[in-house]
Amino acid sequence: MVAGAEAVESRIAAADLERRFTAFVSTHRDRARRVAWRLVGGDEAAAEDVAQEAFVKAYRALGRFREDSKLETWFYRILVRQAHNHRRWRAVRQRWSGGSAEDLADPSASVSGDPGLRRRIAEGLGRLTRRQREAFILVHLEGFTVSESATLLGKPMGTVKSHLHRALRALRAELADLQDFDGGRRR
Repeated sequence: MVAGAEAVESRIAAADLERRFTAFVSTHRDRARRVAWRLVGGDEAAAEDVAQEAFVKAYRALGRFREDSKLETWFYRILVRQAHNHRRWRAVRQRWSGGSAEDLADPSASVSGDPGLRRRIAEGLGRLTRRQREAFILVHLEGFTVSESATLLGKPMGTVKSHLHRALRALRAELADLQDFDGGRRR
């Protein structure tokens, strides 16, 4: 009788987790696509594919989710890996096919924003190493904490801080001509 009760309890827990995941998908769909868009370098179709594939992979692995971390942390780690795999395979395909220009127009950017400035920033992000770009996007563009980003990237917190420092230093150098100065002092 005890084994039967454990099986029922296990099915109830699985159903509850599936219900929570369904709610999670509906509340995180837009953010997942935006994170993917930034991680894959501004390709809207690829971002949609990456986000969708990450949700599918997460759903298939739901039975292995041990709840050692938050559902959000677990999912975004899958999304980051999926985006990394996409960029890697895209680089291979471009190398073999001769390459193509990426669409760098941010779908979440305001209409009044300067497209030239957005392009320069996107190009600067594109010149960062993969790890620097991922850390910068997660912390500075998506609002994850350094600790959460370290968990998502599977890296120690000090490593993520180092990647952030290098990314900021590289972006400052890349965009140095855009700084406003007033009498030698930064505004």
